[in-house]
Amino acid sequence: MSRDILEAMTALAREKGISPEKLMAALEDALLSAYKKLPGAARYARVEVDPETGDFVVIRYRIPKDLEAELLGETIAEESYIDPETGDKVEPQDPEIDPARFEQYRDRIEEIDDTPDDFGRIAAQTAKQVILQRIREAERDMMFEEFRDRVGELITGIVQQSDSRYTLVQLRDRVEALLPKGEQVDGERYDHGQRVKAVIKEVSPSTKGPSIIVSRRDGELIKKLFELEVPEIADGLVEIANVAREPGYRSKSAVISHADGVDPVGACVGPRGSRVRMVVTELRGEKIDIIPYNDEPARFVAKALSPARVREVLVDDESKQATVIVPDDQLSLAIGREGQNARLAARLTGWRIDIKSESDFAATATASEEYEEETGGRCQAVSVRGRRCPNEALPGSPFCGLPKHQALSRFTTAAVAILEPLSDEEITDLADPDKTWDDVVDVVTRAEELYGDQEEVVVDEDAEPEEGEFDDDVAVAAEAPAEDDEAAEVAVEELVEDEPSDDGLEPQPEASEPDGAVEADPETPAGEPAS
Repeated sequence: MSRDILEAMTALAREKGISPEKLMAALEDALLSAYKKLPGAARYARVEVDPETGDFVVIRYRIPKDLEAELLGETIAEESYIDPETGDKVEPQDPEIDPARFEQYRDRIEEIDDTPDDFGRIAAQTAKQVILQRIREAERDMMFEEFRDRVGELITGIVQQSDSRYTLVQLRDRVEALLPKGEQVDGERYDHGQRVKAVIKEVSPSTKGPSIIVSRRDGELIKKLFELEVPEIADGLVEIANVAREPGYRSKSAVISHADGVDPVGACVGPRGSRVRMVVTELRGEKIDIIPYNDEPARFVAKALSPARVREVLVDDESKQATVIVPDDQLSLAIGREGQNARLAARLTGWRIDIKSESDFAATATASEEYEEETGGRCQAVSVRGRRCPNEALPGSPFCGLPKHQALSRFTTAAVAILEPLSDEEITDLADPDKTWDDVVDVVTRAEELYGDQEEVVVDEDAEPEEGEFDDDVAVAAEAPAEDDEAAEVAVEELVEDEPSDDGLEPQPEASEPDGAVEADPETPAGEPAS
């Protein structure tokens, strides 16, 4: 082989950006393929090429029968697989021994020089095809390595083709990306030759090169566009903490400043709104709300509902639920069209948001106060002797936390006597809030029928329970006798607070949701109105 071929290989490696070692290995594989096309060629052989002179040598292996059978047996065991349709074990039809295995048994294998004088036209054509195939594989591997670490990066491409399934975007020469229908924004058109910006969503290898999936719906696109337009974000002085987006309609971005004296919202808006206007233009008119991030959940939720004005925010840290009170004229603005504003705010903050107007919230609070005044805060359960239970009622419930008294919430009467015909298991089912009405209707009907013939007992509100009267329900009289009324109330309150809640019951107020209220769930999918 002449040195011209080596020089051509070196120039090709430089032009394609492929390492000379890979091209030399491709050349050796091409010569080996050409050798095996010759009549009488050995089944197992290798080719060695001198990188200085270009001379090559074909070395054939003469393998003992027993060693060949052993190596073939190992190869078949490694390459066999189970057919998923039939469940049968499938063996390879023409197994080949890995040439690397021959190095382990070189002392038992005889090597013979079998270099041909001329490969011939067919063998030369085979060598050419192998070299070209290896070059293409090397280029695909290089492109995959280039893009595999660029997931989430902003790219600019030119639309080459668009149909109902996907849009083909050319990133550079011989590198194309797919913009699937699911990653496109509804209402956007992608015309041939148009420049579009998108973020790389996924990169995977394929036979035709790296498969690059890009997206125009991902929230990362907004972050990258602001990073492109706002120097403070590129320098790390301002950070976009989170993005909630309904592509094509509206987005909310929470920004935070890491430098004193730098206004994060002003930096993103820019002089006369020039910076945010560039982002809106690239997103084809999608509205963007820029919200200052705050570590205090109440303030963050209030800001997230912008442009609506918020009067008060009540937060529950355990359930991550916030109740927002807004002026009556701001209710529709806080909820947004089809609940969009509330839904985006919930996704931006990660909190469930319940929005109520001032009038509705005041009416709910008044009803709760009237209920507390009527009941005096005490459990409404009445014993068989007509005495009221001394325990304090649970918030929003007419009864205390005892299972027998909670079971009375299923009946129209507060008399404990209605429960006497029932077993302990049936009383537990009645007190269980997870049991539906269909689960307990038979028990309730039977108890009311048995109790129907009895007369209602008269309740004496001012009378104190006699000793032992509530022993079955409240273990307080025998353990902590009180000297006066005030001491008795303290003892009962301490007992109720210390008593474990085995039934896990946490009654909620039965008042219906006021008109105009809306609850936004951060898990609500885009496009579905908040309930």
